[in-house]
Amino acid sequence: MHFKQIIFSLLLSLPVIAISAQEDDQLLDELDNYTNEEVNNKEKGKKANAKFELPAFKTLKIGNLQSTKIGDKGELYLIVSHRFGPLKDGFDTFLGLDQANTKIELLYSFWEGTQFSLSRESFEKTVAFAVKSRFTKQSESFPFNLVGYATANINTEISNSRFTNYTLQSGDRMSYAVQLLASHRFSKRFSFEFAPTYVRENLQILEETGMANHNQFAMGFGGRLKLSKRVSLNAEYVHNFNRDENSIFYNPYTFGVDIETGGHVFQLLFTNAQSSNVPGYISNAGGDIAFGFNIVRVF
Repeated sequence: MHFKQIIFSLLLSLPVIAISAQEDDQLLDELDNYTNEEVNNKEKGKKANAKFELPAFKTLKIGNLQSTKIGDKGELYLIVSHRFGPLKDGFDTFLGLDQANTKIELLYSFWEGTQFSLSRESFEKTVAFAVKSRFTKQSESFPFNLVGYATANINTEISNSRFTNYTLQSGDRMSYAVQLLASHRFSKRFSFEFAPTYVRENLQILEETGMANHNQFAMGFGGRLKLSKRVSLNAEYVHNFNRDENSIFYNPYTFGVDIETGGHVFQLLFTNAQSSNVPGYISNAGGDIAFGFNIVRVF
């Protein structure tokens, strides 16, 4: 069975597992020290209480896919991401650990419901800017958390030697992505998200992509299943609708676990994508699975 089929099966089975699982007595510290958040809205001199559900995800990403979680106002996040080499290389590269792609990202929320980020990734020496903003939360009157995400990436590694058949311009270094993230928390254990996505790549190597598809549309799916107070199982898959059949790239998938230790979240994962930037992993995921991790620290 291909890994793509494994991810599909895992995503489809998560709701069944979640329904049959027993509820914990106590939820995660950050999410579950309260039952519901009450927001008082004044309308015509009367107070109306809107009860919102608890957040669908504990951390900012499911794996590579952005989640609907946003840092609170004044919070600073440091995220360190590693993607190692393919497992298939075996002990020649110590199961890929001799190779590493590293990304360091800083995120800050200047006001409630919106965060900004700046990152540098060694894959194609990419610098990325991003903004993430919440539209609404899941509540008794609306079934979804809705969040928008937009990013602009600059490939600083482009050289004329690699693109001998192309006339390069300054804008060729740019790629962009826009996502609508919609999640629903079905229970204390299980949350699910879908993410319609638009990706723009200004420069492509036709020998790799098969044909020019600068504008790409994709749909991401991801879920989180809580296993214990501090451990959860995550899985995601993104289908790129514009990928040519002759492309050397594949649709990206990721599965792994989140482990909480105080102010840190360790995300241990397996994925076929080397980049963790949205345009990079959706457009240029390879066919070989590799181990990786994200370390998330909030200040």
